[in-house]
Amino acid sequence: MQEAGDTIPLTRAQPAKRGGKMAGLALVEEVPVWLEVNGEPTVTWMCTPDQLEELAIGWLHGEGYIRSLADLKKLRPCATDLGFWAEVDPALVQEVKRDNRQRVLASGCGAVTTFLADPSASPSVAAGKEPPEPARLRELFKELFARGERYKTTGGIHAAALTDGDRLLHHAEDIGRHNAVDKVIGAALLARHELAGLGLLVTGRISAELAFKAARAGIAYVATPSVPSSLAAEIARRAGMVLVGRAVSGQPHLHLPLAVDGSRSSG
Repeated sequence: MQEAGDTIPLTRAQPAKRGGKMAGLALVEEVPVWLEVNGEPTVTWMCTPDQLEELAIGWLHGEGYIRSLADLKKLRPCATDLGFWAEVDPALVQEVKRDNRQRVLASGCGAVTTFLADPSASPSVAAGKEPPEPARLRELFKELFARGERYKTTGGIHAAALTDGDRLLHHAEDIGRHNAVDKVIGAALLARHELAGLGLLVTGRISAELAFKAARAGIAYVATPSVPSSLAAEIARRAGMVLVGRAVSGQPHLHLPLAVDGSRSSG
């Protein structure tokens, strides 16, 4: 049986002018993984099949089914299929249902979700560390890219990492950028690592859903070599979270939160 992360060798015919040679192709693995919460089918991820426990826990946290690991009574993997049964506090499930979430097609790869980001409902982030200086931020991203074994092999993967500004604390890769974020948040929860005040590094654009997940976790800042969406920036401003676009360039773009009076913070 093929192990998670293996590449699948394929061949294709090249144009005759190149001698008709055959070239090997590398593919990144993508599989469906389901989750039931308190006996109810809840979500199916299309994901890279590793760190699946972390994925499930991080997703439950990001969607509000758990506030900490203590709220997760049980997480049992299926023995015959890729899936999990989760048991959480019924009161938290009812809170999620009372949100009356609408089904949307998210802009990022990952789970089919019923979350619709409402900027006015953004969680509040306590004051935390500011993003590192640009040179240090580039070094952290350099380390993030260096850890990306699947990226080196296929080029078709996203990565995420949590950082305290000095080092990377948790790292994950996934075909879906939201999945990679869920994995690192889940890893931190499993390690009993305090999330509030940490930084989150991602390799893809920062979407509204990703910004909301980060704000719910108390993340101080999210940085990307790409850019945030307009709705992500609005969520972050209201939550008190900093977004950093073009983070590996010479001039990163800082999207600052709102001050207490509703005006934009200086900086």
